[in-house]
Amino acid sequence: MGPLLCLLSAVCFGAMAIFGKLAYEAGVDLGDLLLLRFAFAAAALLAIARATGAFRGLSRRSMAAGLAMGGIGYAAQSGLFFGALERMDASLLALILYVYPALVMLGAIALGRERASTRRIAALLIASSGTALVLGGAASGGLDPLGAAMGLGAAVAYSIYILAGDRVGATTPPIALSALVCTGATCTFALASAVQGGPRLGFAPSGWLWLIAIAMISTVAAILTFFAGMARVGPSAASILSTFEPVITVALAAAAFSESLNPIQTLGGLLVLSAVLVIQWPTSRRQPPAPEPAAPAPRRNSAGRAHPTLAA
Repeated sequence: MGPLLCLLSAVCFGAMAIFGKLAYEAGVDLGDLLLLRFAFAAAALLAIARATGAFRGLSRRSMAAGLAMGGIGYAAQSGLFFGALERMDASLLALILYVYPALVMLGAIALGRERASTRRIAALLIASSGTALVLGGAASGGLDPLGAAMGLGAAVAYSIYILAGDRVGATTPPIALSALVCTGATCTFALASAVQGGPRLGFAPSGWLWLIAIAMISTVAAILTFFAGMARVGPSAASILSTFEPVITVALAAAAFSESLNPIQTLGGLLVLSAVLVIQWPTSRRQPPAPEPAAPAPRRNSAGRAHPTLAA
């Protein structure tokens, strides 16, 4: 069940760009999409977090940090992502966004949280080459420069969000953190909507279907299945299985909108995903000789705590 849950999460996340395109076709405004997505998702996740006791014992500082992560970092990432989605193909945007694991690794090295290694440098070079091929291949077909810049900006913003929230995620239950992030983003987009005169809900009725799909399928269900799968297979395997997310987006975009990647873009996308696998794939370590029996010590939880992958 663990791998299946992780793959189901990748399908849910991968469908978000498709739902977004369909919402735009129904006349949904960018601001309304962002506000309603996070409002619906926050309501559901807050109810789940309270029912499961995820907020129990959580400090005010951790709650404030989670709200700030959503209100500042994730709001910026999501705004750039859906802004780019208005200007470019969903499949191309999915591949551009997925350079964020390499950017996170680079940021962690710069901050001294990780050490540079041949493996990490190779992954960064592979990801950079793949991104160059994706953008270069698209440029020959009329790439929107602003859309591409917003897509790269979304990847950068998401990387900063993950690095900044590294300490928060280590002490906050995943469901509670996800609920707080969505609540913080809702507050930001509610304020932005109020400044612009309030929500404009005159879109086609089908727009509500796609908005609910983005919130319930590509946010709530995607988060819950990811964490359920990670609990069974571990964080490394869950991260590797999550690389199917952009593959799902490309496949769904081809089916829904007849989008297609040229050979250069396909090669670039494969390189980007290969870089993610190089970063995430666990290394085999030789076990040290067993020590002499000693007095029992308190056990530490060795499972990593992943951040809510709300973007893609």
